[in-house]
Amino acid sequence: MSLWKASFVVPYAVSENFSNALEEAFAPEALAVSTSETNPGSGPLVKTASDWNEVEAHGLWTVEALYADEPHIELLRGILEPVEDMTGATPVEFSIAPVMDVDWVTRSLEGLDPVRAGRFFVYGSHDADKIPAGVIPLLVDAGQAFGTGHHETTTGCLEFISEILRPGARLNALDIGTGTGVLAVAIAKIARCNVLASDIDPVAVGVARANARKNGVAPFVSAVTAKGFGHPALRARAPYDLIVANILARPLVALAPAFGEHLKAGGTLILSGILRSQEAMVASALRSHGLFLHSRKPKGDWVTLRIQG
Repeated sequence: MSLWKASFVVPYAVSENFSNALEEAFAPEALAVSTSETNPGSGPLVKTASDWNEVEAHGLWTVEALYADEPHIELLRGILEPVEDMTGATPVEFSIAPVMDVDWVTRSLEGLDPVRAGRFFVYGSHDADKIPAGVIPLLVDAGQAFGTGHHETTTGCLEFISEILRPGARLNALDIGTGTGVLAVAIAKIARCNVLASDIDPVAVGVARANARKNGVAPFVSAVTAKGFGHPALRARAPYDLIVANILARPLVALAPAFGEHLKAGGTLILSGILRSQEAMVASALRSHGLFLHSRKPKGDWVTLRIQG
């Protein structure tokens, strides 16, 4: 399926207003909408909606929306015009472009060596003959979603999962921002329990389902397209014994209230996508909702946190 991406730059203070307008529009309907810093780490810091985020937010942010068909720029301008009138801000660097069919992520990751993370052995199809004895194999080929096991954040999550779970453990598990589905597959491989996986990217959801099939755990893993806890399936299956979320610090802070609401008392959160400089910010957000740091795994510039409810 060919996709189209619309993007523009606005001040941070109004970026959520613009992203919400695109997200709530019915025509054209966005598959996913995201905001991110433009030139992260440069420009003056701005105070965000949360004191915890102040250390990482800068003045200009990019709003991106993904569409199944090419959106007409006049329609998008019409959707955004009331927001411009309300905020006094005008989007700049506005563009609409196709998402290239050439998958440069796949090309750049092809041939990567297998990764050992706790009891897990993450490998691509080209290394099927290298699986050592006594490991839990996870087949994940490089593709159009994050999570091949090579990034420090994914490795940290897999190591915590390996340490915490025991075969046949009875638990209700959720993987938010599943990417390739590697964490959901890892949980299902050990515990043989039902795991719900979600991602804002429908392409990633398809990849996660395919990887569950390839690893023989499709009956245990279901995947839905959702932002945060916005899908009714996520709310219906709460509370969770285990939630894993390998996303980014800012979304984790935003999800702190929902984590507190949907995690079972005494349950476990495994969180990553957190720079070491952002750890205190994330931990503070969680503490205010009754969730406390149990242990941490620093790897390079990143840290993975185990949080207890």
